[in-house]
Amino acid sequence: MPLPFLTADRASGETAENADEVALPLDDHDQWRRPYRPGPWRVAAAAMLLLLASFVLLAAMIIAFAGAVPGAGACLGLGLALIAASLRLLRVGVWVSRHGVRRVGFFFTTTVAWNRATAVRTVQQPVRWAGLPRTVQGQALLLVRESGEPLPLLTDHNADFLSRPEAFDRAADTIEAWADEYRQTA
Repeated sequence: MPLPFLTADRASGETAENADEVALPLDDHDQWRRPYRPGPWRVAAAAMLLLLASFVLLAAMIIAFAGAVPGAGACLGLGLALIAASLRLLRVGVWVSRHGVRRVGFFFTTTVAWNRATAVRTVQQPVRWAGLPRTVQGQALLLVRESGEPLPLLTDHNADFLSRPEAFDRAADTIEAWADEYRQTA
């Protein structure tokens, strides 16, 4: 069964053999798109949250049938919050369009127009492992703004690229291609 939301890094109809030949593989460059697939760790965490939400919602239904409406309402609210957190976790990442690059975090989103970026480059530096405070030596894709401050877009040790270095390289190359294409035309 095809899952179109997992094929964000390829245009429809492309095969895996020629996907690496296309620098900018998306059809509509005005839409915000993630130029890589969400990683297995991120998808697994979202699936676990959805599983927990299903148990909480089942508990809310049982509590409601038992007649304790305030308790059922609290369980319903918790279940809906878990579903919202799961969906937001799947949205976290880097999104690109003709207008700029957007780094979506769990709580905050940062958007930088291509004409406000001076460089996009991959550097070796200490990076956080899976978003935790522990740092390890790795690679990071940095966007340097006009003000000179770097904005880390991706690391090879985040939830999307943990133990998938080739996927990080492909995503970094794709985002750098978007930057090269649209920083010149902006």
